[in-house]
Amino acid sequence: MGKEKFSGKIHDGEQCTAQDRGVQSGQSVEQKSRSEEQKNRNEENAEIKEMGTLDLENDRSGSGIQLLTIIGEIEGHEAVSGNTKATKYEHLLPRLAQIEEDSRTKGVLILLNTLGGDVEAGLAIAEMIASLSKPTVSLVLGGSHSIGGPLAVSADYSFIVPTGTMIVHPVRSTGMFIGVIQSYRNMEKTQDRIARFISAHSKITQERLLELMLDSTQLVKDVGTMLEGEEAVKEGLIDEVGGISQAFAKLHELINESAS
Repeated sequence: MGKEKFSGKIHDGEQCTAQDRGVQSGQSVEQKSRSEEQKNRNEENAEIKEMGTLDLENDRSGSGIQLLTIIGEIEGHEAVSGNTKATKYEHLLPRLAQIEEDSRTKGVLILLNTLGGDVEAGLAIAEMIASLSKPTVSLVLGGSHSIGGPLAVSADYSFIVPTGTMIVHPVRSTGMFIGVIQSYRNMEKTQDRIARFISAHSKITQERLLELMLDSTQLVKDVGTMLEGEEAVKEGLIDEVGGISQAFAKLHELINESAS
């Protein structure tokens, strides 16, 4: 009789242990899920902080849209000062190549707020964006000045907010000139490259763009023209005045058209 009770206790104990294990197992799965979710958030935050990019597919939207930001100064071969916000082309070029090869990526949204910067780096990024097979939409927030112009028009469709601005001006150079004539010709060729790119990817003609670049009546200490939102659209530099919702709507439209 005692043996039966003793056996029963062992059986009851085994049941309790199994239940405890089930509870612990359930807790560990839930904790693991929370841990993975937090890890994904941390990785997304790090990606935004370090590279200014975000994969919206991983943000549970299921859109397959990559978000790129081009802000501050476009950094070239020389690093800008530590206190200056900068977009590094060695970050964006590999990401753009990855976007082209990633079958999950359906489209790209580019947000711009830049004062310009290195011409060669800016043109390299613009050429990469223009050569993507995936639909692209750009949105100028704040400003897209100088070499930011080619970056803004490099997308399939471009937007600018009503208060956004774009400054077009001749190419400048810093440092010592060994040969003045040769240096001028080199800058003139670079300026022509920029003008050809902008006119090829927007509705403005190269001749009109050069007129705006060489205007001496608008900027107090410089030659060039500042265009606000509506003006940029009227000149044919940007396609449409709009904000983030219009930019997303247009990108989804282009994605659907490319899929059909």
